[in-house]
This record gives sequence, C-alpha cells and structure tokens, in this order.
Amino acid sequence: MADTSSSLSLPFIQPNQAQKHVTHNEALRILDVLTQLSVLADDQPTPPVSPTEGERYIVGDNGTDAWLGHDGDVALFENGLWQFFAPKGGWRAYVLNRETLIVHDGTDWIDLDSAELQEIEAFGLGMISLPATPFSAKLNAALWTALYQADGGDGSLISTVNKETSADDAGFIFQQDFATRALFGLFGSDNLRLATSADGLAFHDGLIVDAATGVVDQPNLPRFKGVTNFDNYLPADTWTKIAINLTEFNDQNAFDSANNHFVAPAPGSYVFGASLTFKQNASDQARIGARLVRNGVEVVSGSVGEITGPHVSDQTVLNVQTMVMLSAGDTLELQGHLRGFDGYFSATQTSLWGYKVG
Repeated sequence: MADTSSSLSLPFIQPNQAQKHVTHNEALRILDVLTQLSVLADDQPTPPVSPTEGERYIVGDNGTDAWLGHDGDVALFENGLWQFFAPKGGWRAYVLNRETLIVHDGTDWIDLDSAELQEIEAFGLGMISLPATPFSAKLNAALWTALYQADGGDGSLISTVNKETSADDAGFIFQQDFATRALFGLFGSDNLRLATSADGLAFHDGLIVDAATGVVDQPNLPRFKGVTNFDNYLPADTWTKIAINLTEFNDQNAFDSANNHFVAPAPGSYVFGASLTFKQNASDQARIGARLVRNGVEVVSGSVGEITGPHVSDQTVLNVQTMVMLSAGDTLELQGHLRGFDGYFSATQTSLWGYKVG
C-alpha cells in the first residue's frame, strides 16, 4: 500500500499504525492548504520579512533564502517554518495581489486569461454549438477592437474571411429567424456581391464590384431608355403625350410601354432626359416645346424647353433633362408641343430615358 495519495500527496494511515491522529491531522492540514487554493502573490522570489501564520505564496523565479530551490512551489508559512508543495498539472490558484486565476500546465503556472486554446472542435457561447457551425454564439452585442499601441499592438484591426477556390463562397449571411435575407461577400466568384432576398430562396443583386476592373454594377437599378417607332403627330398649340412605345433596355420593367410612361418601383430621386426630333408637316416655323409630367398632370420643374424655327426636318432636336423626387407608383411621361403650326416628332429619333440615383 502506498504511503501517500497520488494527487495531493495526502498521507495514508497504515495498518497497525500508532498515533493515527497525527497522520490524519497531517492529511487535513494539506487539504486545508491546497483546497480552494489562493496565494498572496506569485511573482516574488524572496520570502516576506515578517510572514503571518498560514500565508501562502507561489515562489517566483530564482527563489532566494528559505525559498531557494523552490521556484513555482506553493509555499506555506506554518508553525514558524516555510513548507513547500510541488504543483501538478491542472492545479489552479487565485493570486490575490493580481486578482488573477492561474493554472499549472505541468511545467509552469500560466494565467488563465492568457492560456492558449488549440484544436478545439466546437465552441458555444451562450448556446450549444450547431453541427454546421462549430463556433456558435448567442448574445445581444459583440465588439472587436484593435490592440492599441499603448497595449503592445499596432492600433489596427484586420479580420480575414478566406475561401479555397474562386467558385467557393466567403462572406456574411444576414438572417431573420434563421431565414436568409441578405448576402455580402464573394459568393460563387471573386466579384464582391451584395444581394437581398424576401424569402431566402430568390436573391436580387443590388451591387456587384468586378474583381478584375473594380467597376461597380447595380443590376437591379431602375433604368430605361424608350423610343417611338412611328412619327407622333401633334396638332398646333396642344400639349400632347408622346407615344414612347418601345424600350432599348428596361431594368426592373419600370417603363410601361403600353401606357407610354415610367412607373417608379421605389421612392427616391430620379434623373430623366428626353430628345425630340422635329419632322415638318405644314411649316418649319413652329416653335418646338417639350416637358416632363408627373402623374399625368404635374409639370416637373426644370423640365420645360422650347426652341424657335426655322427648323430642318428630321434634324432639329430639342433636349430636356432634370431630376425629380418620386414616390413608389408615381408615373412620368413625355409631352410635346408645336406652337403656331402642326407637325411631327420623328420615329426612332425621339426618346425618353431615366434612372434612379438615390
């Protein structure tokens, strides 16, 4: 039978031992020293000049005097003498003067707040980690901050999200009750992508930055260019809606060719422009006018233009351009005017265009 326990070296009472209370009391004394272990300090090599009965220390490096040769040991002052206990891996102690919890790794004492955690397969903060996300956290706020120069850092903070191949994904997914609502990052290519979804299934790209050129594209930006494929006849002195009945491009299907007007898919500021080419009927002396009209009745400020004759048929062009604030569902149309004489605005050379800017 061993004389002491394997972990704390508590003495065992032996068969037929006399004065068993001595051995029992010694075991209790060691338990009293090492259980719920706290020490006054762990960074001094020299014993205090006037220690108090029961004080405990962890001997610092290069111990001197009564602590010579006991670096890292737990030192107890009892009955006027220093007694020492050699630590084993896993022992923990609270250091009162530094307000720090330390642990012995089998070789040295290390601060728990500086201990390295390596090759951890799963980590859950406030929750059990999910199978597909070995690192999982459930909390209301998180902060990453740079290590300041005064604290030994360089003042910068860089986070890296890496992927293996161009076809893989590296980015951030934003969800509502675990249903995806937005993506930001490199998804399926090396182009930077920002996309949204109302159902987590269909995604709409709001922003794509080409990796090779840095060119920014907004694939779903409301924008269009419409033209007329026939000569629009205008009676004299009458504001007339121009039939813009074909589109060269029409993102978001915002231009309604059937009704010859633009319909704002979202509120915001829009830029519009129009080009009207005069075609003579009775006279080349008509004054050519143009304007943009919101919701069929409201003339958009800054959009009215006019030029006087004489004109060259199929060559004289009036251009107007302006910015306007629209609410979702507002319409915008192009109207033309010929003062004094009737005439036409020429097919294929008369157009209306626009796009959202903010």
